[in-house]
Amino acid sequence: MSVGPQPVADALVLFGATGDLSKRKLFPALYRMEAHGTLKVPVIGVARSDWTDAVFCQHAHDSVLGAIPDAKAAVIDSLLARLDLIQGEYADPKTWATLAKTLKKHKSEHAVFYMAIPPTMFPTVAHSLASVGLNELGRIVVEEPFGRDATSAKELNTTLHTIFPEERIFRIDHYL
Repeated sequence: MSVGPQPVADALVLFGATGDLSKRKLFPALYRMEAHGTLKVPVIGVARSDWTDAVFCQHAHDSVLGAIPDAKAAVIDSLLARLDLIQGEYADPKTWATLAKTLKKHKSEHAVFYMAIPPTMFPTVAHSLASVGLNELGRIVVEEPFGRDATSAKELNTTLHTIFPEERIFRIDHYL
């Protein structure tokens, strides 16, 4: 199945923004995009960690330097200026209300929701996005592993299809 043209993303929402995948892979990749002038959107981290914005920015800073020791300070600063953190539990409606408010503040109409979280959390997050209408405003990116086995992968696929149309569900393996 071919995916038709997608609207240009106007926000990137990282679920699991304080986790290992974000630290090792995503923040260094975002730095490279910033360095090449291709990152043009706010990056909104959502995490259960009880961190302040300053601690979150320090985490992103350290993540970039850990992967790219010669990273330019001005590029890191530019990346950090794009960051917002929403701290809260994924099952808490306040987390989703805050996310919706933050996306509205950024005038986002076409967000990318990137799931750098365990697959067991995908249904909770997807349903919660729908609970505040955010599933209508973007597309979802789910990282491998996609479930624990074939049965759970099919169940997860069914769940995602109740919330997002297929053309707005992206399944990726960051190692490829």
